[in-house]
Amino acid sequence: MGDIIIEFSNWIWGPPILVLLLGGGTFFFIHSGFVPILKIGYAIRLLRGKHDEDTAPGQISSAQALSAAIAATVGLGNISGVAIAINMGGPGALFWMWIAAFVGMATKYYTCSLAIMYRGRDSSGEIQGGPMYVIEEGMGKKMEVSFRDFFCVAGVIGLLAIFQANQLTAVIQAVLIQPDSMEETLRNRWIIGFGMMGLTAVVILGGIKRIASVASKMVPFMVGIYMITVLIIVFQYLGQVPEMLKLIVVDAFTGNAVMGGAVGSVIVIGARRAAFSNEAGIGTAPMVHGASKNNEPIREGLIAMLGPFVDTIVVCTLTALVILLTGVWENSENDGVRLTLEAFEVGIPVYGKYLLMLSVLVFALSTMFTYSYYGHKCTNYLFGAGKANYYNYFYLATIVVGAVASLEVVVSLVDGMYAVMAFPNMIAALYLSPKVRAASKDYFARMKAN
Repeated sequence: MGDIIIEFSNWIWGPPILVLLLGGGTFFFIHSGFVPILKIGYAIRLLRGKHDEDTAPGQISSAQALSAAIAATVGLGNISGVAIAINMGGPGALFWMWIAAFVGMATKYYTCSLAIMYRGRDSSGEIQGGPMYVIEEGMGKKMEVSFRDFFCVAGVIGLLAIFQANQLTAVIQAVLIQPDSMEETLRNRWIIGFGMMGLTAVVILGGIKRIASVASKMVPFMVGIYMITVLIIVFQYLGQVPEMLKLIVVDAFTGNAVMGGAVGSVIVIGARRAAFSNEAGIGTAPMVHGASKNNEPIREGLIAMLGPFVDTIVVCTLTALVILLTGVWENSENDGVRLTLEAFEVGIPVYGKYLLMLSVLVFALSTMFTYSYYGHKCTNYLFGAGKANYYNYFYLATIVVGAVASLEVVVSLVDGMYAVMAFPNMIAALYLSPKVRAASKDYFARMKAN
């Protein structure tokens, strides 16, 4: 079964999905009039909450929606995902992560604007947003049944917290326990898995309001702690930073570092890890942004597009620099979070591994909290609000499974389902892109007049 999952993931991440994500994102970038660059300052100012609409339909504020989305994306994809990218594709993979992030900002601008523009109601009458509602409300009856269900079924599987559980278990074992045998390793993994399940249950069983409340408090703390630690290491090697940045760009077009000149493989690896890291085009962020109290679709899209910038351009780049500057990527047999852990141990002896473990703990838990909401929402759509809560128990059980599973199988399963989710989400966004452009012109004209 593991081999089948790995082969499926490698197969589906071929040229069609890359054209759809990178090509579609590039189209959105140009079609929007370069909004991700020209309006980023305005988007940041929106976070002050001046335009919040407390009486608008929805469950959470736009800032809470962004916090919840960042809690899901700024996570282990930034710590172990970057390490996997460098391990598999060399430094050049980061360059293609950057490209994917900038076009991903445009993708989130479009998809999250649509999430407000085409909201629907679930079986209990609660207003909801997300790709399934965009497809249902915006694309018409011919497309809605297959596309919306296609997305939701993949979401129920792909949005499990198995990767986070796997990598958090790995770092806890490496830092605190260091088992002596395979039997002890497996036993510890089961124990850690059940512990994570308990912590996650306390938050997710309280619904989106509790998830958003906890996420909005955790995100600034976790990003701050992690970035301070990373910057301490980077400043030690400050003179080598230009050389590393040059290596990243050169290797992106030569692939010499790892892939032996296979530039196409480096691009694929970079795009896959960027999709896993910032989730632009996958359709997750529109589900949480669709729940925000906002009647202005474009305003929500502007706030949402900040996610890939924080996630990939800032956090992923700093993680990559730590791995490259410390040199562990060239002579290590470790992968995933263990490679990042080794880099932190080199950069900050004795204390580095504990600081990383703290970051991993907060990153992983915050992602687990938000992912549960995504899967719950997909289940709600498929089976109705009355049965959606059963998903939470399934979700909690799979955390234990993720703790004991193989990293390669876990990554491949999530990657594969992400690709399946991306097809209906991106096709719907491309189909409805003229609606976003028209709404953009109207919104900015009104803001200018005011």
